[in-house]
Amino acid sequence: MKPFFAETTVRWSDLDANMHLANASYMNFTSFARISFLRHCGIKLSDLAKYKIGPAVLREEFSFFREAYEGQEIMISVTISGNSENGEIFEFEHNLYDKNSGTHIAYSRVFGVWFSMTERKKMPPPVEMLEKLNANIDSDLVRKLSLTDLKSLPVHPENIDPKIFQ
Repeated sequence: MKPFFAETTVRWSDLDANMHLANASYMNFTSFARISFLRHCGIKLSDLAKYKIGPAVLREEFSFFREAYEGQEIMISVTISGNSENGEIFEFEHNLYDKNSGTHIAYSRVFGVWFSMTERKKMPPPVEMLEKLNANIDSDLVRKLSLTDLKSLPVHPENIDPKIFQ
């Protein structure tokens, strides 16, 4: 299966005080690439609105290799690297490259769930959406995810007494 790439250009507003691509911009770039990938699969934002569903990122990690600068053209790969049987849990991998030199700039892995906008909980995507996603998966490379993967995220919430803030 041919890899999917989204293309973008580093804008002035994407830079940090060191005049290179800010960490938060990498997250924006990978999010942009995932939405472009959904469009490529035949899933539009209007479909997500119709289904009242959206992707909820639970964990995103990055490895940074090279700086990126204003005006640089960036190619972002999108691969579904993990998926649960019913499609409600997903994992994407991204690689960011300089378009002209092919230099590997960064790697990202995103773990999340499809989220009901009305019930406010995870849910499997509708069958027609899942079929479109599955048609763009290299099943030999996709890790089967389960609730165990969801429960084994490395950090869990720990509430504190709010009096500590006073």
